[in-house]
Amino acid sequence: MKVIGINGSPRKKWNTAQVLQKALDGAAAQGAETELVHLYEVDFKGCTSCFACKLKGGTSYGKCAMRDGLTPVLEKIAQADALVLGSPVYFGRVSGEMCSFLERLLFQYFVYSQPPASLFGRRIRTAFIYTMNVPETLMREMNYAVHIGGNENYLARIFGGCETLCCNETVQFDDYGKYVFNYFDPEQRRQRHSVLFPENLQKAFELGQRLVSP
Repeated sequence: MKVIGINGSPRKKWNTAQVLQKALDGAAAQGAETELVHLYEVDFKGCTSCFACKLKGGTSYGKCAMRDGLTPVLEKIAQADALVLGSPVYFGRVSGEMCSFLERLLFQYFVYSQPPASLFGRRIRTAFIYTMNVPETLMREMNYAVHIGGNENYLARIFGGCETLCCNETVQFDDYGKYVFNYFDPEQRRQRHSVLFPENLQKAFELGQRLVSP
């Protein structure tokens, strides 16, 4: 069993990457083969609306026709048994690289039909992990659920199911004193993070286990 992890953060060892890796560790503990892809290391663009993946009888029907650094990643996902995505939340949405990735991943399999249909051809488990500095209460007040729910719905439509994990109140810097920042008290945040982040790492590990469990 193969599980692919996609890191939509520009940081390869910070909050998002750590939680993603823990999810992959959980899958590996169940015997799965895992791979983590850092999107900011991949040279690619978002969907160009060429519609080659929708062309009747076309050679790229149901498959993205663009050829760039993302092509082999999409091919690996097409053969994977599970997929877990991770992104920091910027202005209430996932990172720009993750948005571009989702365009390329989802649209190739998306069918303009009623009822909804998918060209992926089988069901696999997927999960989306979000990291953010806002607390859960503010996340609700700012209606993050609209964007998060949309991602969950599209992943479920294409692949058959999606689980969401939100990691709140993360730490952005090693030393807040170096930056213009008075959004919250850094010391209180570090204390809060020291409690929440280990809990989220454990939740991610258990999520990874569920992705590959019968």
